[in-house]
Amino acid sequence: MKTEHSHKKRGDLKVLITAQEAFPVLEAAFLDAQKQIVLGFRIFDPCTKLQSARAQTIGATWADLIKHTLCRGVDVTIFIGDFDPINATDLHRGTTASLQHLRALAENLEAGSGTLTYQALLHPAKIGPAARLLFAPVARRKLRDILQKAAQSGEDILATAPRLRPWVQMKDGTAVMRPSAIPHQHPASHHHKLAVFDGTRLYIGGLDLNNRRYDSPEHERATQHTWHDVQLMLTDTDLARAGQDYLLRLNDTVGGASPPPASEGFVRSLSQRRRFAGAFISPRASLREIRATHIEHIKRAEQLIYLETQFLRDRSITRALCHAAKRNPDLRLIVILPGAPEDVAFHGSGTLEARFGEYLQARCITRLRSAFGAGVFVGSPVQSRSVSDADVDTKRAQLSDAPLIYVHAKVSIFDETAAIVSSANLNGRSLNWDAEAGIVLQHPEDVAQVTRRVLGHWLPEEAQDKFFAPQSAQQAWAEWAAQNEDRAPQDHRGFIVPYAVTPARKFGRRIFGVPEPMV
Repeated sequence: MKTEHSHKKRGDLKVLITAQEAFPVLEAAFLDAQKQIVLGFRIFDPCTKLQSARAQTIGATWADLIKHTLCRGVDVTIFIGDFDPINATDLHRGTTASLQHLRALAENLEAGSGTLTYQALLHPAKIGPAARLLFAPVARRKLRDILQKAAQSGEDILATAPRLRPWVQMKDGTAVMRPSAIPHQHPASHHHKLAVFDGTRLYIGGLDLNNRRYDSPEHERATQHTWHDVQLMLTDTDLARAGQDYLLRLNDTVGGASPPPASEGFVRSLSQRRRFAGAFISPRASLREIRATHIEHIKRAEQLIYLETQFLRDRSITRALCHAAKRNPDLRLIVILPGAPEDVAFHGSGTLEARFGEYLQARCITRLRSAFGAGVFVGSPVQSRSVSDADVDTKRAQLSDAPLIYVHAKVSIFDETAAIVSSANLNGRSLNWDAEAGIVLQHPEDVAQVTRRVLGHWLPEEAQDKFFAPQSAQQAWAEWAAQNEDRAPQDHRGFIVPYAVTPARKFGRRIFGVPEPMV
């Protein structure tokens, strides 16, 4: 039963579309904080440029803003995700560089400043001993390639990627792989993006902090530099405390301790290391609140479900949607996805992981179209222009002859009754393995604000109410996107064209024996 508390209006709610809107709000929250800031991000780069005029008066980068905040006497606690050094070397390098910047900042603070606490958190779950031996040849080959490239470039790999140290030895001044190395592999990560200010304000959603994430609502950039995201800022003591408790207890929780108790409106995904990993590749899922909340609201939906996500690959979410369509023939579905995954679209990746992910998504979309028939619309955003020389030249970086806009947002809306904004994609990894956090809004005014801002971002300025109303939106979006597909890119109205599942189906590959949540 829904409680009165679950429907309360969240104070001072701001729905922030892209970093151009979100970063200045985050900067202002740092400048306004009085006592304490606690934050946790998958990626947090202190070299990120400040965007607001107010913040730029104290410096050029986030390192300057953090120092200024500390000098005002505010305590700052920063948790940054860390990564498997062999399978995600560049991400591990990025975390190491961020820690080095924060360490230098802490060493040069003046007396009387607030306390800076910073930590890189690597999820402690490892693949089991049997799986470790099975995948050892692949891991050793990757490690050998990493070390060879570092030697060729003159990189001090143990300084930039220190978690490689157990598997590396020095030989004639060069880092080489130990002959007996059988590297551990860490399958899960901390994927959340949230910050808490003075225990009362919460910043949460899908947006990390670095220069790559910066984009504007107009998306007037080369396709490979676009980045669509959604973040919320709100004043709510209960949600802020839940977010802070989640972050402060996270390291103990993923290590095996009991998770913090559930808090109304704050939802999580958490996994823990297995006590007896054996042949397991996966960690042990300990909290699936984000998945359960989605399934609960899918079952309740009566007219329209809107899903905006980087990936739609999870079998349980797809199954729940298909069952809902069977129970209620009047239910409609809108899904907004990037035209292709980032590594495929912009880097031409052909790895098995990329192909497996595309296989899973094509399977999900095919099943949804079979269940909903004409009642589902799947769309992707593109820019209102033709491809230019500035755009990366790969086959999947365009759709309907226009450059892609990359979607990284994670927003789900159910009728006019609930909206979920989180860091979690609708794939098995986010819903079962990685640490994720989000909030559920159920007050009608909050849901309406999210709906108008999120859907309205993609629509032409003259969009009528039929594009938002649950009983008419799906058909209106499908007809509008089909018209865009028939027009030249420069004549598009708004950003959306139909998603093309055929390239994903052709590119995708089923991989037997690999757990679906891996991608």
